[in-house]
Amino acid sequence: MVHGSKPASSQLQVRDGWRHPGGKLRELGADKLTDAELLAVVISTGVKGKPALEIAEEVLAHFGSLEGLLNRPLEELLVFKGLSDVKIIRIAAAFELAQRTRPRSKRSALDQIE
Repeated sequence: MVHGSKPASSQLQVRDGWRHPGGKLRELGADKLTDAELLAVVISTGVKGKPALEIAEEVLAHFGSLEGLLNRPLEELLVFKGLSDVKIIRIAAAFELAQRTRPRSKRSALDQIE
């Protein structure tokens, strides 16, 4: 660290007392996070000048909701600055895990809607 400069961690944007929604999840539980915060946890890191939460908010604004994002072609996510192939694959995997935890009857009903 250069003398007189602030540590990198103190320069991060702080929202509601947490530098990243993962800290909020750890302290309050996943049910206390917004959809954007949960998506930001999956995205994990942002890019210079754009934290993961901001990327998540942009994605949700574009698709309208998590449901609007569900089962979209992965290529559609490549247009968002900060979403790499790895992050997009994490999002797809998180959705698939959620689908697999649902009772088969609810999965079938959801598949009919899509």
